[in-house]
Amino acid sequence: MKAPYNTKQKSVILEFLKENNRHYTARELADSLKDKASTATIYRQLESLVESGLVRKFITGDSACYQYGEICEESHFHLKCTKCDTLYHVDCSFLSELSGHIKCHHNFTVDNSRTVMYGICEKCSASSRLGENL
Repeated sequence: MKAPYNTKQKSVILEFLKENNRHYTARELADSLKDKASTATIYRQLESLVESGLVRKFITGDSACYQYGEICEESHFHLKCTKCDTLYHVDCSFLSELSGHIKCHHNFTVDNSRTVMYGICEKCSASSRLGENL
């Protein structure tokens, strides 16, 4: 099997993800990098970067997002707002303790990087409350 080869576009995508410490959908990356790489190239290179382990892919429901791999830690969880679809990283000792409890008392190892809790974010909650007051 041939070693994957690096392209300028792959480097641009990787550098963008390194510099911007958050999740991005392929569409968001295509919008942000439209002057540097085509949408098809971004989709193709993202899969290559995921296979190489440099980028992590998070699947939430029917969508996926990507983040630079070295930033992602196994101890974090995700919160997804069901109103705005924003995905948040959560590094929380309480949630890590919950994983420990599940392992110790239920003999089950949680993959925290794939754990997603759904709800309403603070911003969406505030805008809902504002709408109720009108």
